[in-house]
Amino acid sequence: MKKYILFDNDGVLVETEIWYFESNKKILKEFFGLNLKFDKYMEIMARGGKAWEIAEAKGFSQEEITQARIKRDICYQDYIKDENIAIDGVQDVLKELSKKYKMGIVTTSKRDDFELIHKGRGIVDFMDFTLCVEDYKYSKPHPEPYLSGLKLFNAKKDETIVVEDSQRGLTSAHKAGIECVIVHNNFTATHDFSKATYKIKKLSELEKLLSE
Repeated sequence: MKKYILFDNDGVLVETEIWYFESNKKILKEFFGLNLKFDKYMEIMARGGKAWEIAEAKGFSQEEITQARIKRDICYQDYIKDENIAIDGVQDVLKELSKKYKMGIVTTSKRDDFELIHKGRGIVDFMDFTLCVEDYKYSKPHPEPYLSGLKLFNAKKDETIVVEDSQRGLTSAHKAGIECVIVHNNFTATHDFSKATYKIKKLSELEKLLSE
């Protein structure tokens, strides 16, 4: 019986992944004249790489890349502020789940971005904790992020389930030995989810799945 739920953030609770891609694409073009293709970005994302590796491969310096990254972060935050990143019904789902389960968020987002994303949104009100990229040494697809979530709950692996939408996140959960539910997201539809324990079309299906 499951008692704990560890949620990924981007693409599961909020629709932000497309805007992170657009930010990287825009700045790589402006700074380096490089075209970041969607298929290439999906391959990089799936294995936990960085979009900047295509600039590194062309011989651009770390100093140049650092300056571009600063601009990318600003661009991304502008998108977060201006675009509709809400996923319909998330708060309602979390409200119902919170009656039966303890919940936390485990994300690769930076804390500054995470707080901007969730300002006034009410999602984190249902969570016992949030872990951002600064809170662990190794990022997804390494198992440490989800193992850190287990530790905070003092939970057993078989009492816990992870909710993800990316191959990188699924790999992290799988390596941690925790069952993982993949929520369909058009943005990550090309990823390999063969190791998922369950697959659902919408987050609203999660409560029924867990009660079966």
